[in-house]
Amino acid sequence: MSLLRKLFRFTLVQQRAVHTLRNKFVPKAEPASDLDIDDLRNFLLKNDRILVLTGAGLSTESGIPDYRSEGVGLYARSDNRPVQYNDFVKSETIRQRYWARNYVGWPVFSSFLPNICHKILRQWEIVGKVNWLVTQNVDALHMKAGSVNLTELHGSAHRVMCLNCDAKMTRTQLQELIEKYNPLWQAKSVEMAPDGDVQLTTRQVEGFKVPQCPACGGALKPEIIFFGDNVPKPIVNFVFKKVEEADAVLVLGSSLEVYSGFRFVNAASTQKKPIAIVNIGPTRADKLASLKISAKCSDVLQQIEQL
Repeated sequence: MSLLRKLFRFTLVQQRAVHTLRNKFVPKAEPASDLDIDDLRNFLLKNDRILVLTGAGLSTESGIPDYRSEGVGLYARSDNRPVQYNDFVKSETIRQRYWARNYVGWPVFSSFLPNICHKILRQWEIVGKVNWLVTQNVDALHMKAGSVNLTELHGSAHRVMCLNCDAKMTRTQLQELIEKYNPLWQAKSVEMAPDGDVQLTTRQVEGFKVPQCPACGGALKPEIIFFGDNVPKPIVNFVFKKVEEADAVLVLGSSLEVYSGFRFVNAASTQKKPIAIVNIGPTRADKLASLKISAKCSDVLQQIEQL
């Protein structure tokens, strides 16, 4: 079977599996009250230029697991931890493990689709309600939904960069390159991780060959911000500018435990701008928010879809 058929042969069985995952990785939560819905609707109607910050809680409803959700996140389900930036850069062994796991997981990860939340945010952008969208997710679901005024704060797993030169390629192109390097290597796993890789044993990874940059022979890395790395300053400064331009900030599906996202909510608070948060469980910015709803994002947004 050709690589393209492997990538796009999303069978009925896989579709059913994704439907199951949509529920598997979403923590249990009580529905939002009518008062909460009315308050959020008023928040949205009163503010014309809203900056929306989204986190993993949006993607879990598409079937992609997150790290921190109580009981269902990766940290709660296993002892596995995401790769650290310095380890990836310094160790060929760690790069081999990462790309082997990512190669196996990519056909499913790349097939995840936007959910109703992504689609509603796109509609709000079209009517001018969402002035800018900032996502901490690397799954490209906002782009798949058609969002244009978008900053992918932590990059995208759909793009690959060279650590030695300026060469870049799509993740699909790298998948083709990996297959050429590994015509006989194969491994299976059913445990999907938040950033698109799967869990493989050390023995399963043996023999996997990591492609080098076709332009210079350097090491290839997904164009995402690994743990221990920093968001580039131009991107940070750009988002701060968008916060200044906004009338209000809406946080969807993020605990804001990672400072890279929290700093923008903190800046909005310093600027005396109203902040609303929809997230299952507590967040780092609860005390800064004028409105906090602990419920599924889709349950909330669908009740306020039309603005």
